[in-house]
Amino acid sequence: MQTQQQVSDFLLADHMAAFERGCVDLVDRQDLSKLLEARLAQGKGLRVKFGMDPSSADLHIGHSIPLLKLRDLQQFGHTIILIVGDATAMVGDPTGRSKLRPVLTREEVNENLRTYVEQAGLILDMNRVEVRRNSEWFDAVNFEGLLKLCTRMTVAQMIERDTFQTRMEAGEPIGINEFLYPLMQGWDSVEVQADVELGGTDQLFNLLVGRRLQGQESQRPQVVITTPLINGLDGRKMSKSYGNAVGLRDGPRAMTFAVMRLDDDTMPVWFTQLTRLPEDEMEALLRGHPREAKARLAFEITAGYHGQEAAKEAAAAFDREVRDKRLPDDIAMTPWSKEWGTELPLPNLLRNMGLVQTTSDGRRMIQQGAVRLDGEVQKDPGSTISKPAGRVLVQVGKKRVGYLAG
Repeated sequence: MQTQQQVSDFLLADHMAAFERGCVDLVDRQDLSKLLEARLAQGKGLRVKFGMDPSSADLHIGHSIPLLKLRDLQQFGHTIILIVGDATAMVGDPTGRSKLRPVLTREEVNENLRTYVEQAGLILDMNRVEVRRNSEWFDAVNFEGLLKLCTRMTVAQMIERDTFQTRMEAGEPIGINEFLYPLMQGWDSVEVQADVELGGTDQLFNLLVGRRLQGQESQRPQVVITTPLINGLDGRKMSKSYGNAVGLRDGPRAMTFAVMRLDDDTMPVWFTQLTRLPEDEMEALLRGHPREAKARLAFEITAGYHGQEAAKEAAAAFDREVRDKRLPDDIAMTPWSKEWGTELPLPNLLRNMGLVQTTSDGRRMIQQGAVRLDGEVQKDPGSTISKPAGRVLVQVGKKRVGYLAG
């Protein structure tokens, strides 16, 4: 029979495992263990902060990594504090930027914000999330308050961050407003009294500023946890502009077909960060045939957003249309160009995707019944195609094939 101490030890170990899974930086583990042990003894959870700047309208599955960890922690009873950076987004995060980024207006921020919380709700139980806009406190800061905030760090401390070092060496300008961003993000932690802050590895400097400011305010400095930035389908950094990202709002078919294009070398990181399979099961899959491992990865990711039945149907569609017809796994992706507007004549699309040489060739192939969109034959050479929400498989004959990404 287990003693009460053994039960407590097992409980602490389970919580620690949830915090540590897939993390890169943990500052520091001893602080987290002691804090968890004390709160669990009181029957309380930790206050876990995560910030999201609504600087663009859509999220991809790379953005889901910290959200998935937050869901794990939420299920363990910890309080999730989602900071919507409507004030910091207007300053602009300099992290990873080689040049000054444009300053957003409040209207642009609010438009992006409209979709952010909705997309976070695909993963988190938003009824149990404490959502805070940092304009709550920053809109009330006067000039004197801003000056006091600026005294919290020196210029020498600020330019320690590698982003600023790189830009200085390249002769690129650094705006004074960019120095404010880490201070503002750090002050968010003071306002919500965060116990833990979660962010990507590129956010480590900003998260550590939060620890510094909390210490200056006689608060317990937050534990900092970072998660990795993952590569996209082609091995480069995941970005919608590269056409190598999987959107959180992609349909089950689009998700499955996209993941099946993933570079084999990227699979281990995706399994760890984007699924919750046990470690021994992941290792067994990765030791087997890459195609089977990738199929399981696609199923797990798709089922997480759309349910198991939709994931099974999408997997069956992939088998019918790609595997059984012996289409290549590494089908090229063509992102929809802004220059095309909202719709494009189908022959022009085929030419732009490199599937035909001229629009005349495109019209001829359509008239011959050789053009398919997601398996459906196209017969009207005068038809137009609208920008898709997800991905569309475009085929010309048996050998020319490509994906169109919205």
